[in-house]
Amino acid sequence: MYSQVFHVAWYVILGLFEVLGILFAVRAVLKTRTAQGAIAWTLGLVLLPELAVPLYLVFGRARFRGYVEALRSQSVERIAGVHENLERIRSFRAALPGRWEGDLRVLNHLGRTPCTAGNDVQLLVDGADYFAAMFSAIAAAEHYVLAQFYIVRDDAIGRQFQEALMERARAGVQVFLLYDEIGSFSLPGRYIAELRAAGVQVSAFQTTRGRQNRFQLNFRNHRKVLVADGRVAFTGGSNVGDEYLGRDARIGHWRDTQVRLEGPSVQAVQVAWMADWYWATRTPPQLDWHPVPSTQGDVPIFVLATGPADVDSRLQLFFMQCITVARKRVWFANPYFVPDGPVFETMRLAALRGVDVRLLLPEKNDSQVIKLASFSFLGASERAGIKTLLYQDGFLHQKVMLVDDALSSVGSANLDNRSMRLNFELTTLVVDEPFAAQVATMLERDFARARPVTSAQIAAKGWPYRFAVRGARLFSPIL
Repeated sequence: MYSQVFHVAWYVILGLFEVLGILFAVRAVLKTRTAQGAIAWTLGLVLLPELAVPLYLVFGRARFRGYVEALRSQSVERIAGVHENLERIRSFRAALPGRWEGDLRVLNHLGRTPCTAGNDVQLLVDGADYFAAMFSAIAAAEHYVLAQFYIVRDDAIGRQFQEALMERARAGVQVFLLYDEIGSFSLPGRYIAELRAAGVQVSAFQTTRGRQNRFQLNFRNHRKVLVADGRVAFTGGSNVGDEYLGRDARIGHWRDTQVRLEGPSVQAVQVAWMADWYWATRTPPQLDWHPVPSTQGDVPIFVLATGPADVDSRLQLFFMQCITVARKRVWFANPYFVPDGPVFETMRLAALRGVDVRLLLPEKNDSQVIKLASFSFLGASERAGIKTLLYQDGFLHQKVMLVDDALSSVGSANLDNRSMRLNFELTTLVVDEPFAAQVATMLERDFARARPVTSAQIAAKGWPYRFAVRGARLFSPIL
């Protein structure tokens, strides 16, 4: 009798998986952004529902439900006057020099805020300069500090960061810290409790918030942001941890790049932070929403906040447009290169029309699967004329793009599907020849510490390695 009940229950469970598999397959056809993804999910959900249904619950959804809806609600219109003050930021719309006015006009349609004038930008290379500048800005803050990081660690630099935030909070400054609950999963409760006891307002971003997101561990808030008093902002590749200062013996030197901003672009960064904080807490703080031009420069800067709540793949369109307008060169430095088809083909087309396209990747990578997958693009890259180099001096983590002699981008986004569609990212584009010259000099130093890699070198490693390279690429939708 017991055996019969068990078998009946087992068949019921299998039948339930079959039904769910079919329902999710219909959803995948309707919702998945790419045809390849829709086909893969549909086949798996119909043929192997017992395996594919749990995977679909975690990895299947392409949009982060609830985020846009929350920001469109009536309550968000009252968030510290953000709606009205967006118009103030837009009043600083930059008149771009020369041909860039036409080439970059599309960018103003991709961002919530336009490319603004009246900015100053400082290039910060590696962790020591970055943390020194950031801690100085925190210490000088008189009204508020907004911090947001994918990873915050309870180590030496993490505790220095904690103490800097607590000191300002004790001095009566409003201090806010937003962290990703998955990226900072190892951050102990004690660290957070000490911050709160000192008066710092702390929250996880909570990508699992909401009934429809409870299983969606695949989304990340990958932004790295600090804003002081609405007048100074930092963004780039570095999180808060000792490894970003090269203190991890397993990794060695950590090569990263950040920018320090002043001017209306700071308010654009602040808009992105406010949206994330509102999603996480529903308690928006009162902030300064009056952009002030920098007295140090008048550089046009475009801030693009992207994520899985976007209807269109705005980060993908951003990269494609910047590559398309290049006439002389497109140089990339990025740790994770597993691009989708449109971005990669746009790179190839640029190289075929004579543009100097270079790609700098790390020799030492913290993800062996991503490293292998990136090698699968070498053959097609070489046929188009793209040069791929592997950085030798430790781990290269910077996310930098240089286009011709005037466009430079620094941000948190990688050249992979995760950044294009699954992560919340922040990218800063600077339209300025002197700054681009600094970026070019920086990248030339990096190229001097790199070696070229070719498909022939990969082929020489034998068929098992080649198989691993091709097999790793199959995971590109979730890498």
